Amino acid sequence: MSLVGKKAPNFDAPAVLNGYEIVDSFSLDQFIGKKEVLLFFYPKDFTFVCPTEILAFQAKLDEFEKRGVAVIGCSVDTAEVHLAWLTTPKNKGGIEGVKYPLVADGTKTIAHNYGVLAGDWAYNENEQLVFEGGPGVAFRGTFFIDKEGIVRHENINDLPLGRNIDESLRIVDAWHHNQEHGEVCPANWEEGKDAMAATPDGVADYLANH
Repeated sequence: MSLVGKKAPNFDAPAVLNGYEIVDSFSLDQFIGKKEVLLFFYPKDFTFVCPTEILAFQAKLDEFEKRGVAVIGCSVDTAEVHLAWLTTPKNKGGIEGVKYPLVADGTKTIAHNYGVLAGDWAYNENEQLVFEGGPGVAFRGTFFIDKEGIVRHENINDLPLGRNIDESLRIVDAWHHNQEHGEVCPANWEEGKDAMAATPDGVADYLANH
């Protein structure tokens, strides 16, 4: 089920900060009332599509930060594996230079709570709890969370499909435009383009001029 319009599931988990510092306790609570959050899940460290996305978020990090948005990555790897990848040079398949937090969801519960876990636990015929129905990693889920901790946007890609980082920025801009001006943002809206009043006349005027 979609989390849009609902409270983002909180978590308390290890993470790597600033590309080198492991902390045992990282939570969304620290951002409530202060910053919006762009939380994204990716399948696994030391893989193929994932580093392109993680580095693309880093390349746009200033754009998110100037909009007051904290970027956070999360996978089912441990904090130690995150650290190893973060300290591996790009020319050797690493993501050296990434500064935003990477959360370690070793128990898979964060991915499960956000509905992005590929597979689930079940009991087999011997009453043993096993993981089945998927590889046990996170799909490429992206969640935009407002300052009150409410999910305002979510998007989930299957494992081979890399996401568009500029689209995440567009979503942030659209939300900010709505909050500031009260207008709604039509299809393909971008910052600087016309939005419209959420009324029949507003829609009619917009369609007549576009």
